[in-house]
Amino acid sequence: MTFWHDSFYRFVYIDDPEALGKKLEQLCNELEVKGSIILAPEGINAMLAGTEEALDKVQAFLDSDKRFKNIFYKRTLSHKMPFRRLRIRIKDEIVPLGIDGVSAIGKTGIEVPPEEWRELIKEDDVILIDNRNSFEYELGHFKGAIDPKVDNFRHFADYVKANLDDWKDKKVAMYCTGGIRCEKTTAWMKDLGMEVYQLEGGIINYFAQIPDADKDYEGECFVFDWRICLDTKLEETETSIEDVDRLQYGEALVRKGLR
Repeated sequence: MTFWHDSFYRFVYIDDPEALGKKLEQLCNELEVKGSIILAPEGINAMLAGTEEALDKVQAFLDSDKRFKNIFYKRTLSHKMPFRRLRIRIKDEIVPLGIDGVSAIGKTGIEVPPEEWRELIKEDDVILIDNRNSFEYELGHFKGAIDPKVDNFRHFADYVKANLDDWKDKKVAMYCTGGIRCEKTTAWMKDLGMEVYQLEGGIINYFAQIPDADKDYEGECFVFDWRICLDTKLEETETSIEDVDRLQYGEALVRKGLR
């Protein structure tokens, strides 16, 4: 059976995340949609899988609410159900930067469409940063990108603060899997007086929009579900969860000096 996978998010005020969570839980269970939904006062972050018809109905439900109208959905094919169950969590933030008081609602960096990204990252005055964990970078990244060597998104801000002085006369361009981490980071960096460019829709959108994405991106992309990794054609690769574990935890052990 063929399944489809939707990933999406939006930074928007949600006054009662619990009530919205119950409605989404009921709808998704009726439609046999599985995956993960995080709700917080600052918005929604979700990855869901099911039949195309079922996902269309979830989209229609959200689109009927003006807070979520015209969300950017990134839909990819899955040859198996990539989630084991539906999980809805209510949190303080949909993505934690590790700095109090950062709001990405109505504020973000300069979004660069995929068709313009290739030219931007070739410019001599551009610092290209991978805004993901180090094991994700090891699995695949845009050519020439810097690995900040972080094991958790909460640590990325420390990397930024350590390099701000060196970036004053440069353009900073960053990317992540689907865009959410960049959106939160660039909102904070704007407060620091910086202009930052981010890849619209992240790596997954780049793969979907650019047929020869392998000219700019080497390796594969970790996708946080049981497909594990996708290549630049959005096809599942042979990378296993054991391969990811070796990268993620092996690198962490090396840095801690335990082996």
